[in-house]
Amino acid sequence: MLFNSVSFLIFFPIVVMGYFIIPEKLKNHWLLIASYYFYMSWQPVYALLILFSTVTTFYCAVLIDKAKNEKQKKLFLAVNIIVNIAILGYFKYFNFIVDSLLAVFPSLGIARNNNLLAVVGISFYTFQSLGYSIDVYRGKVEREKDFLTYALFVSFFPQLVAGPIERSVNLLPQLHKTHKFEYDRVTDGLVLMAWGFFKKLVISDGAALIVNTVFNDVTKYTGIQLVMATFLFAFQIYCDFSGYSDIAIGAANVMGFKLMRNFRHPYFSQSVVEFWRNWHISLSGWFMDYVYFPLGGSRKGKIRTYINLMVTFLVSGLWHGASWNFVIWGGINGLYNVLHRVIFGKKEAQLRRMKKAGQTLPKTNPVIAAVKAAVTFVLIDFTWIFFRANTLTDAVYVLQNMFSDVSLLFTSGYLATALETIGYYANNGTAIMVCIVLMFAVELWEGKCELVDRINRCAKPVRWLFYYAVVLLILFFGYFGQSQFIYFQF
Repeated sequence: MLFNSVSFLIFFPIVVMGYFIIPEKLKNHWLLIASYYFYMSWQPVYALLILFSTVTTFYCAVLIDKAKNEKQKKLFLAVNIIVNIAILGYFKYFNFIVDSLLAVFPSLGIARNNNLLAVVGISFYTFQSLGYSIDVYRGKVEREKDFLTYALFVSFFPQLVAGPIERSVNLLPQLHKTHKFEYDRVTDGLVLMAWGFFKKLVISDGAALIVNTVFNDVTKYTGIQLVMATFLFAFQIYCDFSGYSDIAIGAANVMGFKLMRNFRHPYFSQSVVEFWRNWHISLSGWFMDYVYFPLGGSRKGKIRTYINLMVTFLVSGLWHGASWNFVIWGGINGLYNVLHRVIFGKKEAQLRRMKKAGQTLPKTNPVIAAVKAAVTFVLIDFTWIFFRANTLTDAVYVLQNMFSDVSLLFTSGYLATALETIGYYANNGTAIMVCIVLMFAVELWEGKCELVDRINRCAKPVRWLFYYAVVLLILFFGYFGQSQFIYFQF
């Protein structure tokens, strides 16, 4: 069930009303039923996979908790990780592995499974449930005694299929608390949902019409057309994914649950390292805690640190999709992070020492900050080419041809004609650009606090002006074709 569908507009109010009406002891049961219905609306068989993951990780935690020694704990954890990763690997990577092997060894007697299910959200709930069992092993959280409560933790519908990937220490305790109807909290949640719908329906889905026109047939286009499509994809994916996160966090907030923030103005970041602290925060944090630090983090010397970073980003790339495009995308971002440490590592270490000592840190010139943010955006947008291109060949074509018409840009009428060819004007390209600027303005205004907190500080007329503006923009410029969110495929 898509958030941007009529089905969800019916489903969500029914779930919320039921949640606040039914007796307290039945609330989690109600949400569990709703969550499984939500997930099964794609394919009923999906329920079997998420139930299997839930059962294995739940009873793994039981065995870890009751284990007599450290050796037994490690054994139970290892079996649990292997089983869940094997299932994830089969459904997500089997055909990729087969294709890669056949490309090197054509005579191998293996074949693709073209009937393999594309399981929505399997990476998200697998990582969330594995994170729980690892946290139990590490002693960060007590094992959950009630199976149904744990099942709700794994399947909680707002963040089930595209995150945020919640930690057990945050969400599980909330499932044991009483959540009453609070008008201010409900309205805050609805405002955040509306902002998420604006980003998804207006900016992301509008940009998608232009981006898909180009990237689905890249060899028809050159120069500024490829540049524009690449530029717009940066905002398509950001508004699609952060829009989903806003809707998920807002929907959970309506019912009284506080999910972690998943994006923090990533395109204002002044370095690639900072970008990855602000983009898909729940996944970045998951990889740091469960991959990078277990590999040794930065504790075993510079070379080992660089290797650990590269491994983490390569795994992150593969997590995003069964394609060499994603592996290359992850590898480039890993290389960015390694180079940043090589070039700026000593300076940043000095600043950390100054901060720890309570010393005043030097202020960054606003112009320099803007230049750094622009350079970071260009570096990140370069990697999005590999992320979006349908094949590695397409990505190479874009790189080879995106600056092929620089001399023609000064020819009268050329720019307008080139943009018209990719549907820029027919698909409200200018309106999308204005809305991107508006979104940036709101993020600047929001500052370091969360959007609803910033809005609540304003006078009532300003708040209502914001509400009406967002609703009108959605109604006038929104695309209501019920397009799927990009991260559902991961």
